[in-house]
Amino acid sequence: MKQKKEKEEKPTGAKPTEAADSDKLPEELMLQKDELFEKLQRVSADYANFQKRVPKQIADTVSYEKEKIIKSLLPALDNFEHTLQNARSADNIDVLIKGIQIVYDQILDILKSHNVEQIKAVGEKFDPALHQAMMQKVEPDKEDNTVLEEFQTGYKLNGKVIRPSKVIVNQLPSEKNKEEKTQEQQSTEADIETDSEQ
Repeated sequence: MKQKKEKEEKPTGAKPTEAADSDKLPEELMLQKDELFEKLQRVSADYANFQKRVPKQIADTVSYEKEKIIKSLLPALDNFEHTLQNARSADNIDVLIKGIQIVYDQILDILKSHNVEQIKAVGEKFDPALHQAMMQKVEPDKEDNTVLEEFQTGYKLNGKVIRPSKVIVNQLPSEKNKEEKTQEQQSTEADIETDSEQ
């Protein structure tokens, strides 16, 4: 009988170990859940701070860049001021023109330092991506679709057009247009002859 009791106790002894393991499992899961929840809260807080911080950083960067551009333009403005003051006392118009040219060149240099470049127009082939045609002229000694004059200079910033050049374009008449004009002239001349005969 004693042996039977020992045998019976063994199976019952195994059950508390399984129950202890099953108790540990939920505890481990709860700890992992708590850790993950804490991490999620930290990430959420970091992201909220990031969202608050980024607009301020962008505004500060824009403000800094504006300040940098304005500071780079101030010496040109100073030179322009000096030129105007000297122009009042200068008798020679050439001195005034030279002063204005110096200031103009200085401003162009400042723009170049900020990656702004002028668009070449006069004598170039008309390019609608760079030029805006204001009107057309016919100059037979120049190539067709060539820029003849520039009303307003165009500019690019980092290779991107920020203002196209406003230009006059050479537009030579095509063969069809020449034939049509010749026919119009002939019919006009015929009408004039008919009128004079009457």
